[in-house]
Amino acid sequence: MTEPERISPEEAHQKLKAGEALLVCAYEDEEKFKKVRLEGAISLGEFKLRLDSLTKDQEIVFYCA
Repeated sequence: MTEPERISPEEAHQKLKAGEALLVCAYEDEEKFKKVRLEGAISLGEFKLRLDSLTKDQEIVFYCA
């Protein structure tokens, strides 16, 4: 398995604005997610529910605060 690629906040923001990536908060705790939620982000729980519908080439950006 390869290491995840780290990108800058600016690059993440550009990818999100362009619709090229899915932004996921990496915290399991929904209350923590609500406190640190960034615009356009989904929770880890929602991400898990969407796994079957994601394509293998879908870019995903995980963040934690």
